[in-house]
Amino acid sequence: MAKVNQKQVPMREQSYAERIKNFKEVPCGYSEEEAVLEAKRCLQCKNPLCAQGCPVGIDIPGFIDLIAKEDFRGSIRKMKEKNSLPAICGRVCPQEDQCQKVCVLAKRKEPIAIGRLERFIADWEARQGDIEIPSKKPPTGKKIACVGSGPAGLTVAGESAKLGHNVTILEALHELGGVLTYGIPEFRLPNSIVQREVEYISSLGVKIMTSFVVSKLKTVDELLEEFDAVFIATGAGLPWFMSIPGENYNGVYSANEYLTRTNLMRAYQFPKYDTPIIKGKQAAVIGGGNVAMDSVRTALRLGAEKTMIIYRRSKTEMPARLEEIHHAEEEGVIFEFLTLPVAYHPDEKGWLKEMECIRMELGEPDASGRRRPIPIEGSNFRIPVDVVVVAIGNSPNPLLPSLTPDLKLGKKGNIVIDQNSGKTSKKGVFAGGDIATGAATVISAMGAGKIAAWAIDEYLKTGEW
Repeated sequence: MAKVNQKQVPMREQSYAERIKNFKEVPCGYSEEEAVLEAKRCLQCKNPLCAQGCPVGIDIPGFIDLIAKEDFRGSIRKMKEKNSLPAICGRVCPQEDQCQKVCVLAKRKEPIAIGRLERFIADWEARQGDIEIPSKKPPTGKKIACVGSGPAGLTVAGESAKLGHNVTILEALHELGGVLTYGIPEFRLPNSIVQREVEYISSLGVKIMTSFVVSKLKTVDELLEEFDAVFIATGAGLPWFMSIPGENYNGVYSANEYLTRTNLMRAYQFPKYDTPIIKGKQAAVIGGGNVAMDSVRTALRLGAEKTMIIYRRSKTEMPARLEEIHHAEEEGVIFEFLTLPVAYHPDEKGWLKEMECIRMELGEPDASGRRRPIPIEGSNFRIPVDVVVVAIGNSPNPLLPSLTPDLKLGKKGNIVIDQNSGKTSKKGVFAGGDIATGAATVISAMGAGKIAAWAIDEYLKTGEW
């Protein structure tokens, strides 16, 4: 048996000195030669644990083996048997905690770079200018409405269209993609990539209606008069704040607003897009997840001279991807660990001037399994800031559920579903993604979408609920 390379083939990136001045994608992707070399590291296990770690069930050894054989067309076909959004998943899914985590090579060497290879094969197909449209089952005459066009909605739309159903996406905003478009910066997921995947879904025959706010233009009950089934995928769009003094001062944003202004409304292309946003000289982001990393790196690119992450635990407990933390550190972001904001202080005109914080220490683990942060009495101090972005989490979007009274909701405002089907308490209505689980990963939303698509198909065939 040939000796396997110990380490992954590295992916070329923009240098940190260059990338902090632009919003271009940071990683450059594999060349064909690099992808083949990485693919040849795969052991082609008889019992591939990596495939079991994939929420959408991609044949991981299969698509990698085809790359190793330089059959790139065959590889993308194999990929799209299970995943309609590979260019997105290859960029933003946490492979290190899913498929790559259980790779056999991870025990002694570095795991196969599954995400990088997924990205490569999707981008390779796009470069050919010949994106294949898979065969679809004969038309069923059944109509499905997908409310929301994030990863769950796009997945249900694509899978249902391939099953022969007539699908319409109803999107509240003026562009499709949901959190993929408004919540993830260009330097991590270019909008052109999202729109490329959206065009693929559209090419399957899916109809698209934008600026369509369900519950305002039409209720769910009215949709059920027109469609045979409705899938709700409106996401987790209600931002959390900390309820501390001064949160209403000018300069304090939720991550939702900050990233939406920058990503969807193109504030980073001023003056071409005259979207107002406070750029600030000293920017602080509250939180330690991927959204916090996205926000702080956005602030840096918008021109902040000093950017900080304020996190109440230590680096060990941060939920962000290691790659995102590494990129932020390279770019000069300052990390203030074991620190908690307790108040904001303004200047004489009501604009944010300082953030008052308190030092923390870690106690015993809490329900999340991470050590509980405990305030150190009398340790208050102030940090000069003129922009703060609060990135501590989101709740499910409350608009549609609140106006659909017979839809059962959980304590946090999420739509209660059957996890094995996506069925809600209302006949003919399914749901999935963040609206059901709260904020989670792109790939978990896609997994929920696939489960729901199969269940919707079964419901439309049998009428059984």
